[in-house]
Amino acid sequence: MTQAPVDTTTDSSAAQTTPDGSTDILDVARAQVLDRGEPLDRDQVLEVLRLPDERLTELLQIAHDVRMRWCGPEVEVEGIISLKTGGCPEDCHFCSQSGLFASPVRSAWIDIPSLVEAAKQTAKTGATEFCIVAAVRGPDKRLLSQVAAGIEAIRNEVDIQIACSLGMLTQEQVDQLRDMGVHRYNHNLETARSHFPNVVTTHTWEERWDTLRMVRDAGMEVCCGGILGMGESLEQRAEFAADLAALEPDEVPLNFLNPRPGTPFGDLDVLPASEALKAVAAFRLALPRTILRFAGGREITLGDLGAKQGILGGINAVIVGNYLTTLGRPAEDDLDLLDDLSMPIKALNDSI
Repeated sequence: MTQAPVDTTTDSSAAQTTPDGSTDILDVARAQVLDRGEPLDRDQVLEVLRLPDERLTELLQIAHDVRMRWCGPEVEVEGIISLKTGGCPEDCHFCSQSGLFASPVRSAWIDIPSLVEAAKQTAKTGATEFCIVAAVRGPDKRLLSQVAAGIEAIRNEVDIQIACSLGMLTQEQVDQLRDMGVHRYNHNLETARSHFPNVVTTHTWEERWDTLRMVRDAGMEVCCGGILGMGESLEQRAEFAADLAALEPDEVPLNFLNPRPGTPFGDLDVLPASEALKAVAAFRLALPRTILRFAGGREITLGDLGAKQGILGGINAVIVGNYLTTLGRPAEDDLDLLDDLSMPIKALNDSI
């Protein structure tokens, strides 16, 4: 359902110039994104990312105004569950589920009753999305059979939209998932195309893009985001925002690197909170009408105060509870925060 724009228009048609004669990027954002709904391009996003910290409050306010005008106040809540954990053959350098690293997560499957119970608990939070995730390069027949059985069992007992994240797909697999009734498919590009070879070597950025294109063409919603803080430059962060804008996904989950011991990125520093919040706002200005979701790593990167700033700086969706291999905030904390901010949870009938 398309959200009617909420009128928060200000008289910002004329961008202001700075003392050196250049145009101020936040005035450009007000006129271009807030008033006209036109996203910032790659170079403009880079200007936003380069803003000094003392302008962060102003930036977050503009991003919030854009979110309110073009998306509305509702927040989409989602829970995720790992159907198949660990033992992945890929070498994504951030991920402890890879079977190639020194400290991989133990390989395990959950059974169908546990999957249904997880969906029930997710629905009790008010969530409208439940995402079934598997640590694989792509699904084999066994996994797809398990997913089909799980979806059928969930639908018999829980009223919730079902999403999947099962790696790279063939056209036949895309069609199978669509026919199972999968509402949305998640497959992250993870980072900018130019930085991707520094993050993954066992498959290419283009392979991921091909899966996303097939998902979109099949009529499923596209969920595609990535992880910030994996050693990318500000220029590459802006490139990534432009990549996503070109894809036009329905949802963009923003993760922040939570360095996992034993992985190639295990010793990287956590992204500074101010840098993370600038990225949240910049991605909102590049994707004014997209569901922008807080995902993994926000707890260690932003903490409680930063979570509030992010939701007041462009975010309009959250994953509640734990993630795949790391702990998240208690669902009640996120729901209480949304209540304190008077931001209603999107109803199921508004998500269809």
